This record gives sequence, C-alpha cells and structure tokens, in this order.
Amino acid sequence: MIRINLLPHRELKRKARQQQIAISAGAVFAVSLFIIWAGYDVIAGKIETQNGRNQFLNNQIAVLDQQIAEIKDIKNQTQELLSRKDVVETLQGNRAEVVHLLDQLVRQLPDGVYLKSIKQNGQSVNLNGYAQSNAWVSSLMKNLESSRWLETPVLIEIKAVNVNNIRQNEFNLNVRLKSSARSSDIEEFQVL
Repeated sequence: MIRINLLPHRELKRKARQQQIAISAGAVFAVSLFIIWAGYDVIAGKIETQNGRNQFLNNQIAVLDQQIAEIKDIKNQTQELLSRKDVVETLQGNRAEVVHLLDQLVRQLPDGVYLKSIKQNGQSVNLNGYAQSNAWVSSLMKNLESSRWLETPVLIEIKAVNVNNIRQNEFNLNVRLKSSARSSDIEEFQVL
C-alpha cells in the first residue's frame, strides 16, 4: 500500500523552526539576563568596595585632622612657653640693672645735688632734681659720663626756683645705660 502524507510537511517544518527560534530567543534572553545580572553584580561589588575605601579614608582624614588640631595646640603652647621664657630671661638679666643704676646714681651724685624723681624707659633714664648751683649739675654730668654703667648725659632743662625760701636750680636730664656694662654684668651674674 502506498502511504500518502496528507499533512502539510512545510507547515510542520515551519512550526518546528518557530519552536527552535522561540527556544533560541528564550535561551538568548536568559543568557543576556544572566550577563546583565552578573555585570550589575560585579559593578555593585566594585562600588561597595570603593565606598568602603572612601569611608576608611574619611575616617583616617578625621583622625589626622584631630592630630593636626592637637599639633597646633601644642605649637601654640610651645610659643607661649617660649615667650614666657624670654620674659623670664629678660627679667633675670635686668634684675641687677636697677641695683647698679641706683648704686651708680648714689656714687656719682655730688653733695649739693638732690634727686626728685628717677624714671627709666628701656635704656634711657630721666633724672629730675635740685642743685645748689649750675656747677653742681655740671659736676653731676661729668660724674655720670665717667661712670662704668651710665653714658651720654644730656641736660634737657635747668631753671632757677625757690624751694623752702632757698634759691635752687631745678634740672632735668637724660642719661643712658651702657650696653657693654649690662652684658658684662650678666656674664658676671651667670658665673656666680
């Protein structure tokens, strides 16, 4: 007997081809979804790793900022201590200066001269006082000039006044402290 296929063979081939295309498209779609998911997962992992690094760096920056603030405080404290030390050293160096100044003034003051006030401003000393005559003021200036601790006496003013019904000469003069005497005094003081 002869067999005749009455079914359309082309249609069966078409259906089979459509099934293969659908299966291939599904497989391609599934593979592409997997690739997209894997790429997203890799990128998300890298972003998370970078965020972790950024957080670590931010924490370290905060620690360093705190250390910088502490260093600035220490530098400020060091600067304050150095300025205090300088003041103490200056006072230490100058403490014998007043004694020498007063000692020299007493030693160099002639008998007819009386001091009313002594003002020191740095290395300059202003003397106000009374003298029985102009010659005594001149003698005082010569004595101050020859002093080891004092130099360059300059007479600013001298005028005649009556003090307790006695005629006196009121004078005002400036004198400077010698810097070489100060340094030798400091050396002597430090040796002792």
